[in-house]
Amino acid sequence: MRLTIRILSAFAGLLALVEAVAAEGPAPLKEVKAGFIYISPVGDGGWTYAHDRGRREMAELPFVKAADTVESVPESGEAKRPMMKFAAKGYNLIFTTSYGYMDPTLEVAAQFPQTVFMHCSGAKTAPNVGTYFGRMYQARYLTGIVAGKMTKSAKIGYVAAHPIPEVIRGINAFTLGVRSVNPEASVRVVWTYTWFDPAKEKQAAESLIGVGCDVIAQHQDTPGPQQAAEEAGVYGIGYNSDMAPFAPQAVLTSAVWNWGVVYRAIAERVAAGTWTNAPIFWGLETGLVGLAPFGPMVPAEVRQAVEKARALIAEGKLTVFAGPVRNQEGKTVIPEGSAPSDAELFSMDYFVEGVAGRIPK
Repeated sequence: MRLTIRILSAFAGLLALVEAVAAEGPAPLKEVKAGFIYISPVGDGGWTYAHDRGRREMAELPFVKAADTVESVPESGEAKRPMMKFAAKGYNLIFTTSYGYMDPTLEVAAQFPQTVFMHCSGAKTAPNVGTYFGRMYQARYLTGIVAGKMTKSAKIGYVAAHPIPEVIRGINAFTLGVRSVNPEASVRVVWTYTWFDPAKEKQAAESLIGVGCDVIAQHQDTPGPQQAAEEAGVYGIGYNSDMAPFAPQAVLTSAVWNWGVVYRAIAERVAAGTWTNAPIFWGLETGLVGLAPFGPMVPAEVRQAVEKARALIAEGKLTVFAGPVRNQEGKTVIPEGSAPSDAELFSMDYFVEGVAGRIPK
C-alpha cells in the first residue's frame, strides 16, 4: 500500500513537473547557433545583401555563437541539402530566406523537430516552423507617392520578378500610392521571372524606358534597373537596400528592409524559450520596412507628402488597401469601408486599376 502511495505521489510530482515545463513553452537555450540559406550572393546589392546585414546585427547578440550562411541556393529540392547540414551539425535556428524554400523547409523541419526553422515570406507553418515577413507594401505605397509626383510622362515602369502574391501586392500598393497624387498616371509592368539576373533585369528596364516611362521601380535583387534609368537620364526607385550608390543621379529613394529588427527578436525568443510559430508580419511602425534617404533631386514638397503618409500609416490612420479599390476591369474588389485580411493579402492575384500589364497564368 505504502509502495503504491509512493509511486502515485512520485507520478503526481512528475506530472506536475511536465505540466510546468509545458506551460513555460520551449526550454531556454544557453546559446543560439543560426544558419542562413540565401537565394543569391551576399554581394547582390539587394535582397540577400539586406538579409546579411540583418544577420550581422543578430550575430552581435552575446548568446549567438554562430550565424553562418550558404549562398546562391536554388529554389528547388536542392535547397534541402544545406538545411539538413545545418540541422545535423547542431544548429538550433535555421532561416530560409526565399519564397521558393517553403516546401523544402517543411520537409527538413519534420526530420529535426528540436530545431527551429523560420521561413521568409511563406504562408505554411509546422510545430517547429514559423514564418516572418514585413508589410513592404506600406513602403511601396510611399515610393509610389514619390514616383507619382516626379513623373512628367505619367508613365511609370515596374520591373517585376515572379507573378506571386508578394510581388503583385507590391505592384498594387505602389500603384495606389502613385494614383493617390497623380490619378492619370499608369504603372507599366514587365516580368523577368528572375530574382537575380542583372543583365536581364536591366534590359527589362530599358524596354520600359523605350516606351516612355520616366521613373523605373523594381522587385529584384540587383541594381540593374536603376543603372538603366541612370544611363537613360530618367529616375528610379530602388528596392531591398539603398540603391543610390549604384545610380546616384537616378535613384529618388528605395523601399528597404531592415532585417536586423526581426532577426534579433527571433534569436532572443529562441534563447529565452518563448519562441512560437505565430506568423510575424510587421510594418513601418517597427522599423522592419522603410525608405532609404531621398536623393537630392526630390523636392521638399514631395518629401513632406511622403512623411505625412508615413506617419499616418505607422499610426494606423491610413490603410494602404482601404476600399473602395477596383481592379483593372473596373470591378470593385475591396468594398468601401473594408480592407483585406492578411490571408487575402498573401493570396492577392489581381492588379488594381492603373496597372498596365497582365498577371501570367
